[in-house]
Amino acid sequence: MDSASFEQTPRTPLMDTTTDALKIVIVGGFGVGKTTMVQSVSEIRPLNTEETMTRAGVGIDEVDGAPRKTTTTVAFDFGRISLNEQMVLYLFGAPGQQRFWFLWDQLFSGTLGVVVLVDIRRIQDSWYAIDRLEHHKMPFIVAHNNFSGEPYPLDKLRKALDLSDDVPMIECDARQRDSSKAALIALVNHLYALSSAQETTL
Repeated sequence: MDSASFEQTPRTPLMDTTTDALKIVIVGGFGVGKTTMVQSVSEIRPLNTEETMTRAGVGIDEVDGAPRKTTTTVAFDFGRISLNEQMVLYLFGAPGQQRFWFLWDQLFSGTLGVVVLVDIRRIQDSWYAIDRLEHHKMPFIVAHNNFSGEPYPLDKLRKALDLSDDVPMIECDARQRDSSKAALIALVNHLYALSSAQETTL
């Protein structure tokens, strides 16, 4: 997606009052909007490793459901967003193609939580991400990235992904800063709730 279509946001330096930093990873299938989310929400110029797709990827990188996709992330995206004067999130967007999945375990190192982006046109592409997160016992939320603008009931999506009721779900538009920020805040709130619940059992 052309960067000109993103909501323009000011690029600000890290505040001197920052005391807490969280590492967040955004995962999902190929072309689901991970790079778009990092670009739309980051308060610094994001680092990305997008490369133009070539004929060498034909038959390897499946573009069904994303016919206008012309580039692909070959390592990871990186951005930063301050949620308030004390808390900053460092964002890593994981590559979506199967041939780069070996990088995921390295990106998960030191991560407190994950946003799983889902495109209803390619729901099956999210299964691997959810399986890996459950294997790592990594807290996550699911964000339905609604590029099409067509409503899709979250309870129907939960059933399709076979998710338990304790996994938060949210709708978002990765192209919009406020919408992407809301998804990240939902993850932070989920992490806080899990931490509080754990403290009460100790």
